[in-house]
Amino acid sequence: MATIDVKKGVIHSRPMAGSVITSSAGGMKIRTRLKSRVTLVIGGGRSGKSSYAQDYALGACDGTESRAYIATAQPIDEEMKARIAAHQQDRADRFITVEEPIDLARAITELPPSVEVCIIDCLTVWLGNLLHHKGIPTKRYPELDALYGVLKDPPCEILLVTNETGMGLIGADSESRAFRDLAGWMNQDVAALAQNVILMVAGLPLVLKGEVL
Repeated sequence: MATIDVKKGVIHSRPMAGSVITSSAGGMKIRTRLKSRVTLVIGGGRSGKSSYAQDYALGACDGTESRAYIATAQPIDEEMKARIAAHQQDRADRFITVEEPIDLARAITELPPSVEVCIIDCLTVWLGNLLHHKGIPTKRYPELDALYGVLKDPPCEILLVTNETGMGLIGADSESRAFRDLAGWMNQDVAALAQNVILMVAGLPLVLKGEVL
């Protein structure tokens, strides 16, 4: 957000939100396109991850055509259907919504050129989809490598929401333990690629890397 020091007549741009600069000084409005940076928003359940990412996207750019929301959840039961419906209602018509449970890399690269910021919600649900459809991998899923390739040169600003799964109980079965391990490795890989990593705790953002949005 740009602010104007009235006494000095100087425009100050705040770097953490400087990807969009709007100033009405002298009757002139300046707007620059968002940077193609990657932010990982990580935290436990109900920590405020999705709300944080969504609030940033709504404030970062103008108009539905400039914001995308890639939703990875599949309506496998009534509880998940209710969760998906609640998220859809919350987004309303403020985002271009893409439903993609498997091929995230393709979904990102096929976004309309008008999109300036894209939220992916969430990576751990996506990983669970891969585990369900493909089983436990011997190495890692090729879809992960495809996603990492896109994140190295993203077409727009990307916010990836993910769950921290390593702070709770150890899974009682081999599949649960494999999911925890895969999620931890995935989160490490994405964090290494991201310019910003934000840990959400009780609705509060803690900067682990880069800057708060």
